[in-house]
Amino acid sequence: MNFIIRWLVTAVAVGVAVWLVPGIEVIGGTEAWVAIAIFGLILSLINISIKPIMQVLSLPITVITLGIFYLVVNTLMLYVAAWLANGIFQAGVDIATFGSAFVASIVISIVSGIMNAIVGKD
Repeated sequence: MNFIIRWLVTAVAVGVAVWLVPGIEVIGGTEAWVAIAIFGLILSLINISIKPIMQVLSLPITVITLGIFYLVVNTLMLYVAAWLANGIFQAGVDIATFGSAFVASIVISIVSGIMNAIVGKD
């Protein structure tokens, strides 16, 4: 049940990022909400499995930059999720530039934090 809530929160956050950030577009032959749900699923799986490893490996740089590098790790996870979603399902999001992915990672982090506070998840 926790994973389903995490998936829904991530999908809503991705939908907000697609709506707000220029340079992030939904692609694929399916409807937009299906592509966002697929991308949200893959991003949730990456956040559970790969992201903690990347955070530990980048810990020295994160400490030196006072936590700013954590946003770069989030951006790289967006790129990995987009690559996997587009490669496996031919649906997901298209990221135009690193700047748009960086802003999208900030938007997704903020919206996820707000949504997790609403549903009561840490």
